[in-house]
Amino acid sequence: MSHIVPGRRGARAGAPYLRPLLPLVGFALLLALWWFAATFLTNLMPGPITALRANLDYLANPFHVRGPGDIGVGFLLLQSLQRVLIGFALGSVVAIPLGFLIGLSPLARSMFDPLVQVLKPVSPVAWLPVALAVFNLANPSAIFVIFITSLWPTVINTAVGVAGVPKDYLAVARVVEMPRWKQIVRIVLPAALPYIFTGLRISLGIAWLVIVAVEMLTGGQGIGFFVWDEWNRLNLSAVFLAILLIGLTGLLLDLAIGRIQAAFTWAPEG
Repeated sequence: MSHIVPGRRGARAGAPYLRPLLPLVGFALLLALWWFAATFLTNLMPGPITALRANLDYLANPFHVRGPGDIGVGFLLLQSLQRVLIGFALGSVVAIPLGFLIGLSPLARSMFDPLVQVLKPVSPVAWLPVALAVFNLANPSAIFVIFITSLWPTVINTAVGVAGVPKDYLAVARVVEMPRWKQIVRIVLPAALPYIFTGLRISLGIAWLVIVAVEMLTGGQGIGFFVWDEWNRLNLSAVFLAILLIGLTGLLLDLAIGRIQAAFTWAPEG
């Protein structure tokens, strides 16, 4: 039986060297599935190599401007990203204080929690006609939809984090007559930060998902409209390029929030 243990230890020791290859295996399987679908299931879908060749100009000149209807995919991506960040920032400015209010005050919780639960499940697309009726312009309407749909994860997670602060900490703060604002800054905020950042990461991911659908419906410039426009041209190679760019941008946004979270939060030692 002793000969089994070294073998298991050896497998564990070798695992770290194999782990960097596992994502490559996953992407290889995805490419193989893509190739299989393009080869055997449909004549409209290009294979990976065909799509790469068709997108060489987009990749080589991502920021070109050759006319009103011919703008590089890099510019379109930045325009969508700008709308997302504005809407997300406005939503965060509203959501974090509201979450604190709900978490700290039972009266505010009774007042606002039913409202949050009613509005949270509403589809982002359902807000678009309301936004267009109010703003009558595509760009502010898209920002409003991002704002309203990115509120709820941050509100809910902030409220949960604030409400979950140990009551003993607050009791001690009251005994030493610490002012309320100092309790919030020194006790409640540090304890709730992991929850707040979890909400922010979810909200930003939702915002990036929503912008593609909104731009498909409103038109104009942006990566979402690019997807829809290229589909209407039956240029699926460009659609696959947009999907890749959307996915990579979403990954980078999540990593950025993660880095900010790591800078503002830390795990206690020991």
